[in-house]
Amino acid sequence: MELLLPYFSAFIVGLLGGVHCIGMCGGIVGALTFGLPEASRGSVAAQLPFQLSYNLGRLISYAVAGAVMGGLGLLLAELMPIQVAQQALLLLAGLFMVLLGLYLAGWWMVLNRVERVGGLLWRRIEPLGRKLMPVQSPAQALAIGMLWGWLPCGLVYTMLINAVASGGALQGAALMLAFALGTLPNLLAIGLLAGAAARLARSQTARKVAGVTVMLFGVYTLWSATRLMS
Repeated sequence: MELLLPYFSAFIVGLLGGVHCIGMCGGIVGALTFGLPEASRGSVAAQLPFQLSYNLGRLISYAVAGAVMGGLGLLLAELMPIQVAQQALLLLAGLFMVLLGLYLAGWWMVLNRVERVGGLLWRRIEPLGRKLMPVQSPAQALAIGMLWGWLPCGLVYTMLINAVASGGALQGAALMLAFALGTLPNLLAIGLLAGAAARLARSQTARKVAGVTVMLFGVYTLWSATRLMS
């Protein structure tokens, strides 16, 4: 059961991060929806193949990034004693999880600085997405979704730090996939429940509850690191 806990935690973080996803990606989802052929915007059934394709592309990008970071973590572990590497990576992952909780709750927005660094890469990727508009097919939506997955996001970057500590490329990909599946309900619901989603994003109570819960995951990760020291 303990082996599955990191993946379950990643899923819950993705789910709780919905208050951030709505604010961060709501505009993108709206733009992508209005970029669909007019005939496909008439009903939920007509939109669904496109919305699923957008999100499948995003999930693929997250899994690829997780595999890269997990592989990097494995490489780092081979360069130092395994217990020292595990402690260092878990401490880093726990610290970033606590910072993410503060970020989600709106108490300390330090991860905005990390997002600005990621913006350097996004400026090179984003023009490719414009060339794929307007969307005419689910395959086109899939390609745009794969680009969307590289949007600068403190929530995603924090989970990528956790992927570094996951133990390998396969584990990193699985961790990011679990996280991405957690974000899926919120992002799919944005187009259908735009008003309710916007109210949730503005709810200080929802943001604080999500932030505190994520910080508890971070504290647990830090505690796991200290157990390795004993």
